[in-house]
Amino acid sequence: MIHVALVGAAHIHTPGFVKKLQARGEIVVKRVYDHDEGRGQASAAALDATFTADLATIWTDPEITAVVICSETDRHEPLVLAAAAAGKHMFVEKPLGMGAADAYSMADAIEKSKVLFQTGYFRRGTPIEIFLKQQVEAGAFGMITRVRHTNCHSGSLGGWFDTDWRWMADPKQAGCGAFGDLGTHSLDILLWWMGAVTRVTADLDPGTSRYGDCDEFGEALMRFECGAIGSMAAGWVDVAHPGGIVISGTEGHAHVDAGALFFKSTLVEGADGVEPWKSLPDMEPHAFDLFLDALLGKKVTLIGAREAAYRSAVMEAMYRAAEAQTWEVPVTA
Repeated sequence: MIHVALVGAAHIHTPGFVKKLQARGEIVVKRVYDHDEGRGQASAAALDATFTADLATIWTDPEITAVVICSETDRHEPLVLAAAAAGKHMFVEKPLGMGAADAYSMADAIEKSKVLFQTGYFRRGTPIEIFLKQQVEAGAFGMITRVRHTNCHSGSLGGWFDTDWRWMADPKQAGCGAFGDLGTHSLDILLWWMGAVTRVTADLDPGTSRYGDCDEFGEALMRFECGAIGSMAAGWVDVAHPGGIVISGTEGHAHVDAGALFFKSTLVEGADGVEPWKSLPDMEPHAFDLFLDALLGKKVTLIGAREAAYRSAVMEAMYRAAEAQTWEVPVTA
């Protein structure tokens, strides 16, 4: 039996994680902490766990071997550093940090402690994204010249962040607005496929201004070290999102239309780009499920803390670029 603690229940994905924890008979949530007692008590009741307002009861409990951190982003660093010092394995909801400084500080502590780490980049488990990574690595596109990934929904239009999740539309607590919230998934996939960037720029907009000056949508450009140019879009004001992926190279092309992948390559038999490409890998477990599997001793691939920190650094550079209307170089460590 594995005992874990939920440390912070602020993130909009918390209810989904609670359901996943409820379904795991081998994993018991012993304690729940949140600085908002009402919110913490609600999650504790759902998990049949004990609410605590004292974090020391978690850090000093030898029976609790792992924590799930779903607090506001500006509270991540002290919680992660304490969890690392206590030797607790941890899942930290994305983004890891507000920017480069706190994210790299957390990565250093996590790596030093040698605990298991995972964050919520679940798009790495989708069949299309996995397949395209495989084809990029196999050289099926030749020299890749441009790549695009988008991630959008209608959260602002639907008022998703009006009440319980209002902090997510406050960049002082979240570190970003809509562009960073959803765009971090697109950024993760682009970096996963293409590697590091040399410089970035972006333009953001408050859209409907439902949440004041908080950005509701944006676009970014980036130059990868490999030479390709990338672009990404994200926002909370889209009534539909039929596409979202383009990869173009000297030997191949791929795009997604209404969930169907169209793949053309002069180097892959049958890849004519005319009919939807059906030969795809299986869906992999959600990033959170992979973390729970790892706690149970299963051999899975998790996302490194250094990877997660780099994504925070690149996103921070995009926000700097949008404010200064220039190109920015992400901080590395």
